[in-house]
Amino acid sequence: MTYHQKKRVLDLIVASTLIIAFLPFWIIIPILITLDTGRPVIFKHKRVGKNGEEFWIYKFRSMIPNAQRVLELKYPELYKQFKAGDWKIEAKSDPRITKLGRLIRAFTIDEFPQLFNVLKGEMSMVGPRAYVKEELDEQMEKFPETKKFRKKILAVKPGITGIWQTSGRNEIPFTKRAKIDATYSTETSIKQDIIILLKTPKAMLSKW
Repeated sequence: MTYHQKKRVLDLIVASTLIIAFLPFWIIIPILITLDTGRPVIFKHKRVGKNGEEFWIYKFRSMIPNAQRVLELKYPELYKQFKAGDWKIEAKSDPRITKLGRLIRAFTIDEFPQLFNVLKGEMSMVGPRAYVKEELDEQMEKFPETKKFRKKILAVKPGITGIWQTSGRNEIPFTKRAKIDATYSTETSIKQDIIILLKTPKAMLSKW
């Protein structure tokens, strides 16, 4: 079997196992979200996948409805910070995140639905970050030295977890993150993927 065939088998085994293991969450979290802020329960957003093809990524909704639009219109200064700061706002300062959302984000529970993206073949368990196209375009314009990494980053499926997620999470700046993602796509191995998967639980709890 080739590396990519082995990786697909690993993806299917791990994603299926986790979906079954997290069965209580598929029942409890939607109920809690509905009681807290209503529907929808699942948030979907377009991301750039392998070869630059966009797909819908799934998450449990941890923000208010129409969060991006609300940030842009109601909090213009924070929106400027968001665009200037690697497309991120410190969670405790982000008015879009609900009380329940802060809790499920602390344990990365909001990302569990991405396991279905893995089953569909749109994502892998391990890979580069699944970027928003606008984010990737703007960040590479802001940091031209990263443009050389674009082709390599998009040469593989994005992952639920990866090297940078297990090496500092959001604290890693885009310039370093792009280089890490590009390096991963050219130095892939099943052994490395398994090591990253084993490191992921600790990284998931690191924000708590």
